[in-house]
Formats: sequence, C-alpha cells, structure tokens
Amino acid sequence: MPPEICPNCGAEVPSRARACPECGADEQTGWSDKAQAERLGVPDDDFDYEEFVKEEFRTGNKVRPRGIRWIWWVTAVILLAMFLAWLLHA
Repeated sequence: MPPEICPNCGAEVPSRARACPECGADEQTGWSDKAQAERLGVPDDDFDYEEFVKEEFRTGNKVRPRGIRWIWWVTAVILLAMFLAWLLHA
C-alpha cells in the first residue's frame, strides 16, 4: 500500500497508486525503508570504519613536521642585529 504523501517529493499519492504521480517514486525507488536508507547515504553493515579512517586520514604515512630551515634562522638573527643597531643609533 502506498503512503498518503510521497516521502520523496511530498506530493499526495492516490490510495491505489503504484507510483507517485509527481516524481515517479515507488516501492523500489522511494517508499521502502531500504530506499530511504540508501538515499540518506548512511553506511551499511559491511562498512569498515578502521579502513575508512586509514584512507581518509592516511594514518599509515606518518607526517613528520620539519624544523625551521637554517636560512630562516640566519635571516632572523641578521634582522634582529639590524633592528638593535638601529635602536642604538636612534
């Protein structure tokens, strides 16, 4: 038996209709619980959460942050020396 209101588009469905007159949804495409669950995008029972996390976040490849390169340390020391020299002469 079809629902009174189509869960797919919200249109009124006649009592003996085999499909929604507006969107064409039927038991296989939109009225059944299985069709509703598939449309939500909810993972099924075979979903492997650990595999999803591994693929999504690449936990197998450890990312190691690199330190500041020596050129930036030298640049910072030179800028600091120039700033101190400017302060002492002002």
